[in-house]
Amino acid sequence: MQWSLFLFILMGQSFFFTCLLYVYHFIGENKTWDEAQKYCREKYTDLATVSNMTDMERLRKSTKTLTEAWIGLHSYPGKDNRRWYWSLPGLEFNENHARWKSGEPDDHDGRLENCVLMNDEKWKDYPCNDKHQFICYSEIKQSNKSFHLINYTLTWPQAQRYCRENYSDLVSGLDQLDDNSVKNESDVWIGVFRDTWRWSDGTNFSFRNWEYVEDLVDGQSDKTCATTVLNRAGKWSSADCNEEKPFFCYDDKMILINECKTWVEALNYCREKHYDLVSITNLDEQRWIQERVKKASTESVWLGLRYTCTLDFWFWVSDEVVSYTNWASGVKSDDCDMSAVMERGGRNQWFKKPDNETFNFICSKN
Repeated sequence: MQWSLFLFILMGQSFFFTCLLYVYHFIGENKTWDEAQKYCREKYTDLATVSNMTDMERLRKSTKTLTEAWIGLHSYPGKDNRRWYWSLPGLEFNENHARWKSGEPDDHDGRLENCVLMNDEKWKDYPCNDKHQFICYSEIKQSNKSFHLINYTLTWPQAQRYCRENYSDLVSGLDQLDDNSVKNESDVWIGVFRDTWRWSDGTNFSFRNWEYVEDLVDGQSDKTCATTVLNRAGKWSSADCNEEKPFFCYDDKMILINECKTWVEALNYCREKHYDLVSITNLDEQRWIQERVKKASTESVWLGLRYTCTLDFWFWVSDEVVSYTNWASGVKSDDCDMSAVMERGGRNQWFKKPDNETFNFICSKN
């Protein structure tokens, strides 16, 4: 049974196929932001969402036109509309786990305090234009270290840019802040900020690429729609939404199916109606897909990852190499008739589940 099912799965996709999870389209017509949003939703998925620097480079390379173009970021001005984020893309900020000093955050003396200093593990909101030392995080260890205290002072946006250019990002997430080399530092910027900007498609990505610090720290401006300025390295600016500009749409190549099916039923559904069950080959893909998983009606969502007892390994049904994984700690991977799910909440980690359980699932599209 195991061997025949394995052959059936691989025969369903008889050639190697690699697709991007989403595709950007530059539209050269001049439209207001609302008109551009309507156009993108009718023709594609939505106005462009940009989740990291890799996306930004793809956006820039999708056109040779050096102009200013709308993206799918829109602001809702007003202090009450601000929302906290981690700087590192893919981490979701949980207000219940914040470590504020007593009385914080407080916008002291009426100032807009949208960035965060850490002092002996406690947080304080602070004006982003002030200058302080900061801690960078590196996903790839440098000098055998993941965390790097930068001893000279910068504003918060300057510190974020420095960390992204030289390491990965400002230190972000409770796991990073709990590291012994980090938690006892005082008066340092950490990767927490708040703003009034939201993505048109409803995703919660925290990535920002502003050219001017005012776009991050303001939150009160009437320039409430975002553009990417392609002749200035793709840095973002804000503009009046009624101005007419070209724009970027994106077409999502993933679709969440809010139906409950066994793993094999989900596989057959995807192959009959779309292309295949989804594969995840790197961290950027994990972050993109987990935003879709958050909208599932079941606690977990099937992925296209299955274990074969016969050959004793996990494989992606799309024939992608299993080079990236996001297993929860303690998950054993040697049981028959098991496939992988991503949890809807928490850290969106992977777990193994019996094939005959039923969950929502994500299909890849042609």
